Amino acid sequence: MSCGKEHHHGHEHGHHPIQHAKVGKPIEHFEMKVFDPEEGFFADFSSEKTLAEGKWIVLVFYPADFTFVCPTELADLAEKHEELKKLGCELVSVSTDTEFTHMAWKNDERLLQNVRYKMGADPTGKVSRYFGVYDCDTGLALRGTFIINPEGMLVGSETTYYNVGRNADELVRKMQANTYLKENPNEACPAKWTPGEKTLTPSEIQVGKVYESLNE
Repeated sequence: MSCGKEHHHGHEHGHHPIQHAKVGKPIEHFEMKVFDPEEGFFADFSSEKTLAEGKWIVLVFYPADFTFVCPTELADLAEKHEELKKLGCELVSVSTDTEFTHMAWKNDERLLQNVRYKMGADPTGKVSRYFGVYDCDTGLALRGTFIINPEGMLVGSETTYYNVGRNADELVRKMQANTYLKENPNEACPAKWTPGEKTLTPSEIQVGKVYESLNE
């Protein structure tokens, strides 16, 4: 979601409109200030450095600190954080609040007592714009979940409106499938796939015969 004024302003000066991250394409590297609850201090997050460590990056954008649906989502993520870490993920929640507000909210809101992942600050909206979730009318980010593989490619993108919370169970399932397919690139995971279930190996033999492939 981009702001019309920015596009107009950019064209006046001969610049291209803001480019967005696209699924299947490498991301442009970005940095953010974060509050790190595990360490209890502020730090810098760099996508380039994180990917160089061989990690996946999972960004979870949400509208604002000190609101209502947001802490329930972050608490849900906290319950799945260890599973995501074991899958090689660096989980970062992101809003347009500052890292200072993140710290105050984390310390105030009891729902957030188990949050250990980094809380990213995007007060200028630069990162939110790049991932297409910035709402120009409010200055907030929509609910967006983005998965970046260790090679720096965006492989997952999901955006929902303000009033519907997400389910971290599905995020874990997607990451289980993504990490499996990274090790088995010739296969594909069918709907609702979970570890241990049958996968598909796309070929001309399977055209029109997917039922047989999954049920024989």
